[in-house]
Amino acid sequence: MELCGNYKENIKRMDASLGVGESFDLIKKILFVANTELTFYYLDGFVGPSMNKLLMFLAGLQKIEIPSGLYPESAIAYFAAHYLPFVETAPSGDPASLTRAALSGQAILFGECFGPYGIVIDCRSYPARSVGEPENDRVMIGSRDGFVETLVFNTALIRRRIRDPALRMKHLYIGSSGQTDVSLCYLEGKADDAYVKKLTEKLSSIKTGALTLGHESLAELLIKKRWYNPFPKIRYTERPDVAASQILEGSVVVLCDNSPEAMILPSSIFDFLQETNDFYFPPPTGTYIRAVRYLVFLSTLLLVPLWFLLVKNPEAAPTFLEFALPRSTGRIPIFLQLLLVEFMIDGLRMACMNTPDMLSNSLSVVGGLILGDFAVDVGWLIPEVILYMAFVSTANFSQRSYELGYAFKFMRISLIILIELFNFVGFWIGVAGIAALLFSNRSVGGGRSYLYPLIPYDKKALSSFFVRHRKRE
Repeated sequence: MELCGNYKENIKRMDASLGVGESFDLIKKILFVANTELTFYYLDGFVGPSMNKLLMFLAGLQKIEIPSGLYPESAIAYFAAHYLPFVETAPSGDPASLTRAALSGQAILFGECFGPYGIVIDCRSYPARSVGEPENDRVMIGSRDGFVETLVFNTALIRRRIRDPALRMKHLYIGSSGQTDVSLCYLEGKADDAYVKKLTEKLSSIKTGALTLGHESLAELLIKKRWYNPFPKIRYTERPDVAASQILEGSVVVLCDNSPEAMILPSSIFDFLQETNDFYFPPPTGTYIRAVRYLVFLSTLLLVPLWFLLVKNPEAAPTFLEFALPRSTGRIPIFLQLLLVEFMIDGLRMACMNTPDMLSNSLSVVGGLILGDFAVDVGWLIPEVILYMAFVSTANFSQRSYELGYAFKFMRISLIILIELFNFVGFWIGVAGIAALLFSNRSVGGGRSYLYPLIPYDKKALSSFFVRHRKRE
């Protein structure tokens, strides 16, 4: 479809392009202003009170005068400057851009004197929830706001924290049908220009119908290689303070409309172990919290496999660890008990997610206690298995990345299976396999090694992951 110099013909073409009359929420408003006719297109539910005020203002005009001799492009610019007292207006002669603007919630305007052009009026008022603190990324002290599903709100939260003219918010559309708004946020001069260019090209080349699942759809389209590696390649956050601090450190943040999760790129394995609480406490307290979290989370990977290794080889257990060996093994082999509890924990977790809020907490606790107690009574499980697996499932929440938690879970199950098959040799095969997965993993866009700052080695950066340094001038 192309626009022409005939107003009536352009209206017919836009009616056909937008499907006027086929959708009840697509409004076509014809307004006679003084000596000319104007036609508005907009979506009901997106325009706010400002649209009514604009229509009232235009209806009150006695006449519209545009100097003769102006080309259509100049005439429409003159009209926008003198008769549209609105914050955001943009003339456009591209019918695809006009259609996309209307379907994204903006109003588009055609007039008899506009020629082959229309005006985009950004009077959107998105339905949105408040910018409250994210449920899964809380802090004990500090900022209480969080990202929401509206892109412009999220960019504003970052702008509020970074008042630097070098801050760039590059806008892209992704999806032939969905036309989802995506924004690359970075600090020019701080972020790697080559990486920004490569990431922009990668996003622009994505061919898909729509990002139906928001950031997750975008992540799967970005990660086409090594998808089988369970270790996460993209770090997410719902906190604008975290996103702003990462931008100031040179990272690129990708925001996707309809998703409250910001993608931080590039990301290494050490980035996933950082938490916001570390930085809201003084350096000694932050360092202590960080050390405890690292030790607790590492134990979710090694505690159960090492205990299972001692159970299979009681003669190798040191004297001071003999108390950890079970007195009885139950009616089911311990190997199967461990796998059974791994699956039971995930089953209870999914059940809690689908349980109404008023019942979820009580049912999860009562359900776990009842199942564990009866499993011990009938001889399915032994108390030691329940104890260690309960610790592992709880300790897994010491960090917020669900992807990293499940990666450790898969590695733990693999270690248990390998120990059952090959004993000590199986344990070391599993450890070597985990190392191979970490070494072979790649960050999105290849801007940084997945094991940075260990590989390549950067002493200062590596120490900052383990020690909470004081803020310097």
